[in-house]
Amino acid sequence: MAYVERLTGGLVLGPLKSKAGRRVVGIPKDIVSALREHIATYVQDEPGALLFPGAKGGPLRRSGFNTRTRWVDVVKEMGMPGLHFHDLRHTGNMLAAESGAGLKDLMARMGHDNVRAAMIYQHAVRGADRVIKDAIGRRLEKRNDGEVDEMPAG
Repeated sequence: MAYVERLTGGLVLGPLKSKAGRRVVGIPKDIVSALREHIATYVQDEPGALLFPGAKGGPLRRSGFNTRTRWVDVVKEMGMPGLHFHDLRHTGNMLAAESGAGLKDLMARMGHDNVRAAMIYQHAVRGADRVIKDAIGRRLEKRNDGEVDEMPAG
């Protein structure tokens, strides 16, 4: 769920964007320690506490994100000026697609309930075609070298 800013300036907790929005997502172990440190430092020890709270512990407004996190300065220091926070989601989705996961698994991880959104990431990953081409080439090389290679029945 996400907070939505009303025209009056107030924030309300809005509904999930899709039916697939509520999900469990695995986190690589190298990221878990940094996440634990963040939680210990910034997150209140109470049920329903926000993972990325505003200055007073409430929801962080979109307009205050860059200031509160020093985002522009941090990404510039990293040598990645112009990187937006949402670009991290895009990068994660690209890495997931590169893993070779199937469309349904990608949709579940990304929280997509329609194929169109997940297909964007699969089409963007052109490396899979090279892997397929190389695998076919290896089979042909074995066959041309006289090795017996049974082809699976299909």
